[in-house]
Amino acid sequence: MSQHGQSFMRGTLVLSVAAFINRILGFISGMYIARVLGAEGIGILMMAHPLVPLVITITELGLPVAISKLVAEAHARGERMKVRRILHVSLAVTGFLSIALTTITLLGSEWIASILLSDQRAYYAMLAITPIAPIVAVSAVLKGYFRGVQQMKTIAASDVLEHTVQIACVLALVHLLLPYGVAYAAAGAMAASVISEMISLLFLVTSYKLFGESRMPGETWASHLKQGRSTLGELLQIGLPTTGHGIIHSLYSTFQPLLITTSLALAGVGTALATKQFGMLAGYAFPLLFMPSFITQSLSTALIPAIGEAAANKNSLLIHERMNQALNLGLLIGAPATVILYEWATPLTTLVYNAPEAGLLLKILAPMFFLHYFDAPLHAILLGLGRAQATLWNYVIATAFKAVTIYILGSQMGIVGVAYGIGIGIVIQTLLNFYSISNSIGFYWNIRPYVKVGISMLLMAISGHWIYQYVTSHGMPEVWCVTTSIVCSLFLYFAALVFTGTLTWKSSRHRFSIPW
Repeated sequence: MSQHGQSFMRGTLVLSVAAFINRILGFISGMYIARVLGAEGIGILMMAHPLVPLVITITELGLPVAISKLVAEAHARGERMKVRRILHVSLAVTGFLSIALTTITLLGSEWIASILLSDQRAYYAMLAITPIAPIVAVSAVLKGYFRGVQQMKTIAASDVLEHTVQIACVLALVHLLLPYGVAYAAAGAMAASVISEMISLLFLVTSYKLFGESRMPGETWASHLKQGRSTLGELLQIGLPTTGHGIIHSLYSTFQPLLITTSLALAGVGTALATKQFGMLAGYAFPLLFMPSFITQSLSTALIPAIGEAAANKNSLLIHERMNQALNLGLLIGAPATVILYEWATPLTTLVYNAPEAGLLLKILAPMFFLHYFDAPLHAILLGLGRAQATLWNYVIATAFKAVTIYILGSQMGIVGVAYGIGIGIVIQTLLNFYSISNSIGFYWNIRPYVKVGISMLLMAISGHWIYQYVTSHGMPEVWCVTTSIVCSLFLYFAALVFTGTLTWKSSRHRFSIPW
């Protein structure tokens, strides 16, 4: 492997490890917040949060992706001045836009709250989280620079630091403000995110001063901005096409709480109960569903340039090989995750959140969410093939269908209908991405591995259910019942994969391989 390839793989591994640590830290933080605030407080948090991603998406303009690409090219050519100009222009644009939009949001906060917040108790949490936008925007620019110069350890360290500080601040602020009411405690949890992002930004700035490009003679901010028109054009040419997807996603996320609570109101659910049910769905079920996906997300980050390189060389065989590897990994991860989340839905929500009623929502979503573990690799493959427009339209169609389904089913079936609507949206988006790839390069599906994994899933589900019932009947504590049954069923799942030849052990490389 070339030195560049080794550097790329090391960077991918570092980001994957950091993503795993952050997912665990975030899960611990979310579990504490969920237990202290309850479903109603989580609902308030979820209602207050979606406006900020929209502001961040607009201010970033897709620049972090463009920065990493242009910085990498300029750095390879030794153009230090251009690297600093890219950074200065990006900071100026994102800094100005984020401060302006954040100021407008704060000044119009009461009007925005009257439109978007079905529960006005979320107003203080919305105010607390709003200042995070300029911090995140500047951090994203600096992270784009560090990706461009292949300093992945800096990004990983900043992310871990951010989540560590967030846990400490959440513990302190929620405990301090809870006596004043759940609305103030939710605002404290949001303020903890702002503080942790600020600490992470200070770390990135310090790292840049220590390890970044040194200042050139005669260099000033004014000179960079005067000569930065062409640089801004290059940045926007790459960044703007990726912004549309983010804006639509942020807009939908902003209005989704209102859509859900409105549909629940039509079903006869009161405001307080609707907020509680939304909190169970977004704050309890979703974190468990998204927990295993950090592996496929890390894979997708590496998959975009891998597919792009193969497409540029017109190597269709390599494209299909990498696509199959990605989908097979998604299958191996998604299959046991789906069984666990379905079979142990109520015990998991009871142990983690002390909310057994959320188990039904998790059980409804788990089978449909199985396709989500394929969606991130499929999305990355389309981007690598240069089909960004297809991913955008697929997302628009799936989101529109999801919104309509949530409204119709939610108004008829309550929160259960909302869960079905969200799951159906995930299924449609994944199938549309499958269809787009098939139209682009064809899709050759070997059904044998999927049958073998399906049999292994069935064995895992049956054995897990029997083992859980057995240990429960013998009076073991619930945490040990769940842990023992899951571990034993996972062992049988992987044993079945090895027995059927789906996984093989190659002693020469000392690792498992997937001979598909």
